Amino acid sequence: MCVLVGTCGYSSDRDEGTSVLPFDGISLGCDYNPEQWPRSVWPEDVALMQEAGVGFVTLGVFSWGLLEPRPGEFDFGWFDEVVGLLHEGGIAIDMATATAAPPPWLTHRHPEVLPVDREGRTLWPGSRQSFIPSSPVFREYALRLVEQMAQRYGSHPAVRMWHVSNELGCHIGKDWSDVSAAAFRVWLADRYGDVDALNEAWGTAFWSQHYTSFDEVLPPRITPAVPNPTQELDFARFSSDAWLDHYRAERDVLRRHSPGVPVTTNFMVADHQYEQDYFGWGPEMDVVSQDHYLDHRHAHPHAEQSFAADLTRGTAGGRPWLLMESATSAVNWQPVNITKLPGELLVDSLRQVARGADGIGFFQWRASKAGGEKFHSALVPHAGRDSARFREVVGLGAALAAIGEVAGEPVRADVALLHDWESHWACDLDSHPSGELRALDAAHRWHRALTELGATADVVHPESDLSAYRLVVVPTLYLCSDRVAPALEAFAAAGGTVLVTYFSGIVDGHDHVRLGGYPGAFRDLLGVRAEEFTPLPVGATVTLDDGGTADLWTEVLGVTDAEVVARYADGPLPGTPAVTRRAVSAGSAWYVATRLDHAATTALADRLTRDAGVARLDEPQEGVEVVRRGHFLFVLNRGERPVTVPATGTELLGGGAVTGSVTVAPASAAVVRGGR
Repeated sequence: MCVLVGTCGYSSDRDEGTSVLPFDGISLGCDYNPEQWPRSVWPEDVALMQEAGVGFVTLGVFSWGLLEPRPGEFDFGWFDEVVGLLHEGGIAIDMATATAAPPPWLTHRHPEVLPVDREGRTLWPGSRQSFIPSSPVFREYALRLVEQMAQRYGSHPAVRMWHVSNELGCHIGKDWSDVSAAAFRVWLADRYGDVDALNEAWGTAFWSQHYTSFDEVLPPRITPAVPNPTQELDFARFSSDAWLDHYRAERDVLRRHSPGVPVTTNFMVADHQYEQDYFGWGPEMDVVSQDHYLDHRHAHPHAEQSFAADLTRGTAGGRPWLLMESATSAVNWQPVNITKLPGELLVDSLRQVARGADGIGFFQWRASKAGGEKFHSALVPHAGRDSARFREVVGLGAALAAIGEVAGEPVRADVALLHDWESHWACDLDSHPSGELRALDAAHRWHRALTELGATADVVHPESDLSAYRLVVVPTLYLCSDRVAPALEAFAAAGGTVLVTYFSGIVDGHDHVRLGGYPGAFRDLLGVRAEEFTPLPVGATVTLDDGGTADLWTEVLGVTDAEVVARYADGPLPGTPAVTRRAVSAGSAWYVATRLDHAATTALADRLTRDAGVARLDEPQEGVEVVRRGHFLFVLNRGERPVTVPATGTELLGGGAVTGSVTVAPASAAVVRGGR
């Protein structure tokens, strides 16, 4: 039997039970694309939505070509009809601005709005997102459409939220055209003030890259050798800002004509889409929304889903958020598109609710019969209403209705896992000690270990307030400001536990190496100093003297003010410290100088969470996730056997009293009000 031990870092003065979403309870929703179907189907759609318990739809995402079939000629008649049907059916609308895919007439007349890739090739129309966010021409046409829609629907009672464009930057996170080059130069001038400051930041004394004017600067296009890494980092920053600026432009039009109606756009917080700094975007959103699809290219796709949900909550500043899009079953864009097994839809959806989602949306309502996503699953599959998948959707709608009182409740977490998009971008550039090292690898490994132990982690920016936590994990934070290490030192001195992994604190915000030995910014905090990195060949492993196994990375590490917890027993550095601990007043700071395998990572996480008093399962069970959200305990079982977890209260999905423990069947879940 599992026992929850420890206490949660949770502030009782936070608002509870008040959702930031403009929908009721935990709402079921979907993208609705009625233009793909004849008018005769629309009333049937609304009736089926009511049967499934759909509370909101995202409408109009890809409708530009029909709403404005010719330049300046708008046709809202058919759209009015759909809005009216949904309103009569009691279904709220998240109204999209329809700017996600410009119509062919726009790109035909203005090919200068088309994006260009790094090799100078134009990306032609024929799919979606065929535009440059910095293009003044595109901006003019897009805002004209947004203004028309905002004036027409801004005060309609069915329109509960506005949805700017769609997955901004999903396919073209960066653009290397002359249009973006000009915007990049303006961005650099604003950032640095003068070209001398740019030269210093970019280290242009190397390889004769010295600039005498901003006019000489280009985006980091294809070059004969390794491009300037700080130039690449700044271009990534600029590109994220360019997309955010486009969001703001549309949002401001909406606020002018539709005051009081919240505005959002759907993030893509997944490691295959990492080109926007969503910590910078979150404060600009009235509601943070996220799209997430299980990616079976991962060895542990459900663990990645949990990480992405916790990171989404971090971008929302801990507030509830909306899962705008997910899949009822298979997607269409992976090498092999895996179908969800019975029960998986429920468990995956409740995983998101447990980690802060106040609404669960899907792409899309009906599976398309034509187009590039016709084999993407939907709430109504190609088989129609009489199908196991639709019946499962109806069951999900009932389950979300049953737990509606969870809406607005905060997630309780004792652990903070630090993450930064700028560090991620810099870490994954070329010409580093090991091309096998990737920024997200350590984050995913440590988050997975914590999740399997029943501990919940907030994934937050490195400069967040850490005072509410007991344990802070710093996984491969390659780039950080000078403010991070002192904050971690103060956190540890106040009794907290800090764990830092390899290749952290190495460079400053300009991607300049911190001299004097590794791990740079964190040497004093950790009481260690490495003279040299010794990355391991692919497939090579090392053994630690505590029995653990590791790979990928080792360091010529010495201790200056720390105790050695484990050393290498073999490999290139036998006897060298691999894991260290430094006492910091009432707390401690740990360093892991290698990539521990899952068993060793879990063993160390087990020790640290117990020592730090983190709320977790006393006896973890395979396939079980336990998350505390406010006054509710979520128990998710994606394993093959029933599991029993201590709890007392009321189980909302089954409606029964729970005394002492709750047993959850395989591929199922329980939500207990009260719990332990």
